[in-house]
This record gives sequence, C-alpha cells and structure tokens, in this order.
Amino acid sequence: MRKPLVAALIALAIAGAGAAPAVAAPVSEAPAAVSKASTPAVADTKAVASPTLQAVTLAGTVALSNCSGSLVRFPNSLDTDPALVLSNGHCLETGFPAPGQVIVNRASSRTFGLLNSAGTRVATLRASKIAYATMTDTDASVYQLTSTYATIRSSYGISALTVQDTHPTAGTAITVASGYWKRLYSCNVDAFVYRVKEGDWTWKDSVRYTSACQTIGGTSGSPVIDQATGKVVAVNNTGNEDGESCTVNNPCEVDASGNVTVRQGINYAQQTYQFPACFTTRNQLNLSAAGCVLPKP
Repeated sequence: MRKPLVAALIALAIAGAGAAPAVAAPVSEAPAAVSKASTPAVADTKAVASPTLQAVTLAGTVALSNCSGSLVRFPNSLDTDPALVLSNGHCLETGFPAPGQVIVNRASSRTFGLLNSAGTRVATLRASKIAYATMTDTDASVYQLTSTYATIRSSYGISALTVQDTHPTAGTAITVASGYWKRLYSCNVDAFVYRVKEGDWTWKDSVRYTSACQTIGGTSGSPVIDQATGKVVAVNNTGNEDGESCTVNNPCEVDASGNVTVRQGINYAQQTYQFPACFTTRNQLNLSAAGCVLPKP
C-alpha cells in the first residue's frame, strides 16, 4: 500500500512495464517530480478499442497529497447536496486505520486538487469531514466537502462521477484514472477474488485487473471507471510488488478453502457498489439504512 516514491519513478520510467503496486506515495513527495505529472493524461496503449466504449478522461478526478481520488455522487444524490470525494482508507491524512477500525463523521479540513479532462488543476476543494473510512473488508474513504455539486459545476464546469450501485462483471473494460499522476491505465476486470490479504488487513470480493493495468505508487484511491457507462465500479488500492506472500505491498489471494495464491505484478481494487445504499438524504452516512452492508464501528 505504501512504498518509496523512487521505486515508483523507476517503474514509470520503464515504459509502464514495471510490476509496482498501486500504493500511496509518500506525503513529502510531490507529483511534479515526474515530468508526466504536468502533461495531459496518457492513455495506456494496451487498451482494447471498441466503438461501444466511452473515452474516459481525468475530469472529476482529484489529487491528494499522497494519493489519488475522485469527486463522486450516488444515483440518488441531489445537485444541492454536499459533494463527496472517494479515495482509499490507507490514504487518510491520519494514517492507516487499524484492522476492525471504522471511522465515521470525523472532522477534516483536507484539500483536494480538482482536475479537468486534460489533467489541469482547476480548483482546490476542501473537506468538512471524513464521512466514512476503513480498511476492514474494503479499503475506502469518503470525504464530505464544503461545496455542493451545483456550486462546483457552475464554478469550474466539472461534474461528479457517479458510483454504480450494482456489482460489476468479469471482463468489463475499465480505466483507472489517477489524479495524482494525471495518468490513465486501461485494462479489464480479470476476476473477483474471495479474499485479498495484505499485512494485517483483509479485503473481500476484490477486483483483480488484467496485467495491462500496471499501476504505481500514488495511484491509490483512483476511481476504477467502467468504460461503457462512465460510472465508478471500484477504487484502486494495491498490487503485489516483489512476489512475497501476504505482506505489506505484496498482497496474496485467499480462496474459500484457504488456498493462497501470489500473483507478482498484478494489481487490485475494492468494489464500491455497496456505498450508495449507505448514504441517504443530503448525502449523509446512515449505516442503519436498508441494504447498507458496509462495516460498522
């Protein structure tokens, strides 16, 4: 989930051929250290073209100090609701949540750089609180902002990405859109993994990418976008870097029988279809709402 940025730079320099995981970049480093961070988004050339697919851009993504994220809304969100930012639980400014820990409605003034389709920073958005965050069963954080969707769209011309409220399917063409690196990675959903274990943390029903998505440090928290619908289906979070088994930066797969598989160079995301049911009127978290299955404190 976290590794020295130097390794990420090496992986990026080798024409995307490295096996670095999708992890958070150190807070002390800035994406400007790599020239590609200040240029328009570069699409992965391994993407399979199809006339039915949409062109995914960086519009609506955000750059955090150490990670990526996205401006999101749910199917029932209103334009007058406070806007939300989706990222990883391990990207929190306060550090990794402990196994079993669930954070709800904690004050935060964190800022996010909002990007347009070309990857240009057009605004700085500010949080009012961490609405929800955990690294138990999933690896996600949702920040509530001080601005509404309507205000952001009228001021900056950027609309939020919609989070899909149904389970994605294997084979789906996807794009991982990193606001930190201003880079797009295109591949497909390879499979859904019963459990992914990394260090002390375990995640359920994780998305495994095909090998074309060689995400690197700093892409943690990037939205995983269905190329056919433009909706967010998962949040990018990790990958096996060194071939080790079940250690930090080297997650393993565990099946229902307890068998462990290690796939060096393969990266993963956590599904997000569970979130819409847990955010109700005015985008407020309600873990008791009907259909809400997110882990509770």
